[in-house]
Amino acid sequence: MPNYEEHVLSGLVSYPFIVLLCGFLTSKVIPVELTPLSLIIGYAFYVLGSDLPDMDHPNALLHRGAKAIVAVLVGGVAYLNLAGSFKLGPPWLDVAVTWGVSALAALGAWYVFTLMMPNHRGVMHSLLFASIYGLLAFLTVEYGLRMRSGEALYVAIVSFCGYTLHLLLDREIKLL
Repeated sequence: MPNYEEHVLSGLVSYPFIVLLCGFLTSKVIPVELTPLSLIIGYAFYVLGSDLPDMDHPNALLHRGAKAIVAVLVGGVAYLNLAGSFKLGPPWLDVAVTWGVSALAALGAWYVFTLMMPNHRGVMHSLLFASIYGLLAFLTVEYGLRMRSGEALYVAIVSFCGYTLHLLLDREIKLL
């Protein structure tokens, strides 16, 4: 089975084929917009998608990186919500205690992240999750980045294709 490097390199080099396919479909049926920005953002989502199904493997680089980011975000949010809650003495002590409690929240998030992941090659290795990834990409581009619908549709399609590329490389395509 391919590893991280093979999945990402496959995504990096196969993207021109997807651009060609979408360009052809645009001229026939699908109203996507191949603007420079949508092509660049699409490339990022496509390549990320080419390794995203392995997020459920605890040793995967993507899993380990995402786990650290989630833990830091939880710790940061905990700090923001707890700031000013402790009145133990000098302000520096209150800040240190608040960060101590926030670090415990981050530590909890670290372990919960892995516990929440489904089994490797389970539901995340499915066309259902490829579709969810495409939908999330569409919503991110359309409403988060406020790009046009045709651009968001393009990014959604290539996101789905990048995710599906991973499934093809693993020779394991299932609906659920």
